[in-house]
Amino acid sequence: MTMPKPQPAFILVRPQMGENIGAAARAMWNFGLDHIRVVEPRDGWPNERAVALASGAGRLLDNAGLMGSVEEAVRDCTYVFATTARQRGLTKPIVTPERAMEQARAIHAEGGKVGVLFGPERAGLENEDIVQADAIISVPVNPEFASLNLGQCVLLTAYEWRRATAEVAPEVMEMARTDFATGLEIEKLGDHFEERLEEAGFFFPETKAEGMKLNLRNLWGRLPLTRADVQTFHGMLRQMVRWKERG
Repeated sequence: MTMPKPQPAFILVRPQMGENIGAAARAMWNFGLDHIRVVEPRDGWPNERAVALASGAGRLLDNAGLMGSVEEAVRDCTYVFATTARQRGLTKPIVTPERAMEQARAIHAEGGKVGVLFGPERAGLENEDIVQADAIISVPVNPEFASLNLGQCVLLTAYEWRRATAEVAPEVMEMARTDFATGLEIEKLGDHFEERLEEAGFFFPETKAEGMKLNLRNLWGRLPLTRADVQTFHGMLRQMVRWKERG
């Protein structure tokens, strides 16, 4: 039996709307997180609106831990982050979501347990909540409009957890039922183009012909051509010849 991978507990502190709880659960499950705790939800628990907004992530809410206080919610945590956009006058490290989730990964690797506090929609966490935390997560948003929706804040943090823990290539090429062309195939395409352009009188004046051909070969070398691309170009050149002959 495969043991579940360690992950931070996302703790929603006094959430006011079931819809936002559901949106938070959905955002978490998008990035493979399912450990959610709810502290003193305003509209009680369980919450039908939360389940409706969670969509396919409803099982997170079925298994959510209902807590009576922040102290109870973080009792088993060895390190706690608190999310807030406002200056709090408290001496604590302030980190980005990216840095926080990198630290969370390292803490879990050493056998620790991380909790992340998210405040209520209207005013966010109180200082009494934040003193329970070891560090503050601050998202670098527009200072003139710094307030984030609960679901948005959860999504940003969950995304950074996924980035910190999953091997995700920053860029891949989607190959649509083809492969990249080989050097030989591109060379033959260049030969075909030169042949047709030679017939059309493109390489003029003769003194510049070699330089023009070199530039064309360089152009082909820079393009990430697939075999399908090469076949398309060959077909275009052949059709142009047929069209000329019919004329």
